[in-house]
Amino acid sequence: MNFDQLADTLKALSDPTRLKIIALLQIRDCCVCELVPLFEISQPAVSKHMSRLKNADLVKESRKGMWVFYSLNRDRLNEIGISLTNLPDLSEELRQLEQQGLLVQCD
Repeated sequence: MNFDQLADTLKALSDPTRLKIIALLQIRDCCVCELVPLFEISQPAVSKHMSRLKNADLVKESRKGMWVFYSLNRDRLNEIGISLTNLPDLSEELRQLEQQGLLVQCD
């Protein structure tokens, strides 16, 4: 990885919203519609953050039916030596979404 790629990756991580997304993806894969209620911003705004993380190769996407789910690209994080151990645990936020029926159920 060259300096420009590393700088781009670090810039993608420099936004608090994107760091929170990374913390959530550490717990489970998510789709954009699940993240909207957590951030209280529009779906296009969340999608823009996801696009930035994807362009930096920090997240991967996969289709499950009509949903696009995002997951951490742990290989990329390991490659650049980024540890996620110091990020806050957002399990409670995900639990609240689940109780409100706002998490996508796809099997």
